[in-house]
Amino acid sequence: MLDIKSNQFLNKSEIRNRANSIFTTKGAPETSDKYSHIPTEKIIDDMAALGWGVVDAKQVKARKNQGFQKHLIVFRNNDIQITAEDGDNVFPQILLTNSHDGKNAFTFTAGLFRMVCENGLVIASTEFEKMKIRHMGYNFEELQNTIKSMVEKLPLTVESLNKFREVELNQEQALEFAKKALECRFDETEMTRIDVDLNDLLTAKRKEDQGSDLWSIYNVIQEKLVHGEFNYKAGVKTRKARKIKNFNKDLELNEKLYDLALEFVS
Repeated sequence: MLDIKSNQFLNKSEIRNRANSIFTTKGAPETSDKYSHIPTEKIIDDMAALGWGVVDAKQVKARKNQGFQKHLIVFRNNDIQITAEDGDNVFPQILLTNSHDGKNAFTFTAGLFRMVCENGLVIASTEFEKMKIRHMGYNFEELQNTIKSMVEKLPLTVESLNKFREVELNQEQALEFAKKALECRFDETEMTRIDVDLNDLLTAKRKEDQGSDLWSIYNVIQEKLVHGEFNYKAGVKTRKARKIKNFNKDLELNEKLYDLALEFVS
């Protein structure tokens, strides 16, 4: 599960404790002679020069190529904030994934941190396509242009969020959204084995999230699906869903939910 609620930047020692593969100084043994190794630490330094600090870091568990595996870094710039009239402010994040096994380019994805529920949303759609930088030929200017391009698209984020707030869902539409959201987390086979109370999934935990608008419903369901804050029946047994701890699955679910919400915007 991504932890992007902090506005305190991690130092390199703290980052290393969370994901030591970030600091690998060479590529994995099986990488070819053509592989150009650019340590992720270099990106951290360059992002800091642009005003973006690290608020979280993770790496996938690996049996092979330990120290070279895929990792994720969440960057935040405390000087950039999207202020809503109702006080439901969000802070843009930039999520970087990379690995040192030659299988991944530097991949940047936009994200949002919502103050009201301390929840993180990942934005990946036609408006915010993932941006990639190849290791070979990497330079600071290319990174600067990539980040600048992402920041310039922030007004599109505001526009999307405003549209979410303007869309009112009736009970039937809300239940449809909840069902499709579940399908974003569980595959087709799993969906045939479990039973979830959709009305319970739609019930807000806090007053600030109460409402029938798409923005409220989207946030309620997103938080519950990511944090495992719902129950499901499997046969005769009722079980509590698990939190999503794998950052790849977290990113994937967030992206699917955001695209799903866009489908409900007329």
